[in-house]
Amino acid sequence: MTNQIALVLALIVLAFFGADYLLMDGAMSLFLARKLLELTEWLAFWR
Repeated sequence: MTNQIALVLALIVLAFFGADYLLMDGAMSLFLARKLLELTEWLAFWR
């Protein structure tokens, strides 16, 4: 991964979190965090 690609990806992630905070008060970030937690628990079960 080049530095340019890493920078673009970081800007996309920051834009997502900024838009989520401004438009939906962080609800989407919280939803994704909960789903990620469920996924890690599900993967740990199948390990």
